[in-house]
Amino acid sequence: MHIRTSFSHETTHEDLWIPLPDGTRLHARVWRPLTDAPVPALLEYLPDRLTDRTAPRDWQRHPWYAGHGYASVRVDARGHGNSEGVPTDPYGESERADGVEVIHWLADRPWCSGAVGMFGISRGGFTSLRIAALAPEPLKAIVTVCATDDPYDNDGHRLGGAVLAVETHARAATALADVARPPDPVHVGQVMWRDMWVKRLEKVEPFIHTWLSHPTRDAYWRHAGVREDGGYGGIRAAVLAVGGWHDPSCDTVLRLVESLPADRVRGLIGPWCHQYPDRGLPPGPAIGFLQETLRWWDHWLRPTATSVPDPGPGPGPGPGVNDDPGPGVNDDPDPGVNGRAVMAQPLLRSYVMAAHPPATTYPSLPGHWVGDTAWPSPSVTPIAYALRGAPVLVRSPQHTGVDAGRFRPVGGDADLPPNQREEDARSVCFEFEVPGETWILGRPRVRLRLTSHSPWGQVIARVCDVAADGSSTLVTRGALNLSARYGPDQAVSWKPGSTEDVVFDLTATGYAFPSGHRIRLSLSSAYWPWIWPQPGSAAGLVLDPAGSSLELPVRARESDPRITFEEPEQSEPLGVTSAATLDEPRPERLVARDVARGEWRLEVDPRQDGTRVHPDGLECTEDARDTYTIDESDPLSARTRSTRSIRLHRPELPWDARVETRSELSCDAREFITSNELICKDGNEVVFHRTWERRIPRTPPDWGPGGGMGNP
Repeated sequence: MHIRTSFSHETTHEDLWIPLPDGTRLHARVWRPLTDAPVPALLEYLPDRLTDRTAPRDWQRHPWYAGHGYASVRVDARGHGNSEGVPTDPYGESERADGVEVIHWLADRPWCSGAVGMFGISRGGFTSLRIAALAPEPLKAIVTVCATDDPYDNDGHRLGGAVLAVETHARAATALADVARPPDPVHVGQVMWRDMWVKRLEKVEPFIHTWLSHPTRDAYWRHAGVREDGGYGGIRAAVLAVGGWHDPSCDTVLRLVESLPADRVRGLIGPWCHQYPDRGLPPGPAIGFLQETLRWWDHWLRPTATSVPDPGPGPGPGPGVNDDPGPGVNDDPDPGVNGRAVMAQPLLRSYVMAAHPPATTYPSLPGHWVGDTAWPSPSVTPIAYALRGAPVLVRSPQHTGVDAGRFRPVGGDADLPPNQREEDARSVCFEFEVPGETWILGRPRVRLRLTSHSPWGQVIARVCDVAADGSSTLVTRGALNLSARYGPDQAVSWKPGSTEDVVFDLTATGYAFPSGHRIRLSLSSAYWPWIWPQPGSAAGLVLDPAGSSLELPVRARESDPRITFEEPEQSEPLGVTSAATLDEPRPERLVARDVARGEWRLEVDPRQDGTRVHPDGLECTEDARDTYTIDESDPLSARTRSTRSIRLHRPELPWDARVETRSELSCDAREFITSNELICKDGNEVVFHRTWERRIPRTPPDWGPGGGMGNP
């Protein structure tokens, strides 16, 4: 990582307020180059609190953009951070309507040229897409990283129509604690902060109530994303879509390059997790991502400028990436491929990961960069592998899935799935020899002929790379709630005893199976705690291999040595420090088994970084814990529990605000049972305390044509 300390422009930064039509003001921080000429503006807009939560990350990139001649702006959404108003539904219309107003306000500033770009990761990238679908005239280009285009499909709520317990609950628990954070008196005043806080708290409602209340892809989910209801068609801005194979939203990149006009979209997928690809968090290789985006901005926001970033002081070219885990730059870059002419790049640049032994983290993964000029690519051929053998019962113990890893890896030591041998032993497996090296790129698909004796159920498919020593590395996976077999917009129960063919896709990947290894398809009827188990699913399913197959998107083995990247570069860090504590370190993921009771427990520490001290004196302390339990033979025994605690402290004021939450989720055959508690304190005084208890139907009252809930 090269830390840039000098740029072609000197910079300044200030905090300011952006007024909305209803009188609400949003808190913003603006970094600008010291120049009299108007410059384009870059906007990052999200609820994650610019004065504490994202401040370290903001200082890595916003000053860097300002040093290269852009006004880089970070804005907190309504009701978050120090912005006025109350929090709103993240999938509702208010947040993106406010974003459109912010874009027009920026374009009208005397220091802005009138051209605006927008960028972000995760929620910020998703919001960029949603706002682009409204086509505000000043918005010329966006960069969306690790973002969903369809919250129902790949944003942690459902997988193949099945509830994602591991993400839905923990994410809702985190969101409850986050929306309850107070504004900072340093920025809103020592008199106003508490009144603003109480008004927010009075409007808080746990998001999990809404998310569970929409079990199919109904109007709520369709309007939330950009994949349906004309969303893609509304996007006029140029889109650079970026993802990582170890992030669940990587499919978004493939859908965007397939759906948007090729003259204003480009895609980039590496081996990364749910992080910006210049941060150096595992797995790498990291790339010079800010330089990549700068060329994108120069092309679309400065159409008359030369799209070559100021090299400035720094290291020379590094080693190449292809077949080597280290990032690098071409010594004599081809301007048509390496990004100097951004739209001359392949439509999709992606990383085909080389085979690697199973591990929960990798500093860097070897592989090959490939370029495709169209998607679907003519270089990719679907190859079907027929399943063989007699009909077999797929009946997995309910704790199958404890070795699934983190749904949204962020670079932790225990994020990725370990050796899949034990998971495979709890599944029904089919294997295929790899006579010659086989590359795949895209979404594998399974076709299964199933018989179920229950109206409810789910099936999970995993593709693993099995080495000569028997070790099993997870390559990709997918799931199907059987009631969603006719599409995610309806729920149709299975007629007990009947046989049907079902088809579903697995998450996209790029992987090279080496000669002599085996491709293993593992099928299970349970996958806890990723998939919330269906009632009656303990009976399992009967699979008939006749008519069943695994289809792999086999790509031509053609790496592109012209695709290279510069060394990662960022601006000087903010200087946040971590306070030392005497607490015993907790494992990131701990699996425990109660042998006598047949209960399995997974304890997860989301790693909230303890106490962080900011240069302005702010102390932020966070702690979190998630627990998932299940009886190995009872799908109705599933339980989740999440606790969150947050302390925001300024000793010099003094100011000491605390937020504590407890969230639990369980079920019976027909309902989810949720419990949430929120306690907020100003010092030792309880400012707010509320509990919520809800029972939410697990399926719609009307199961759709031919359906009906049957008997549990």
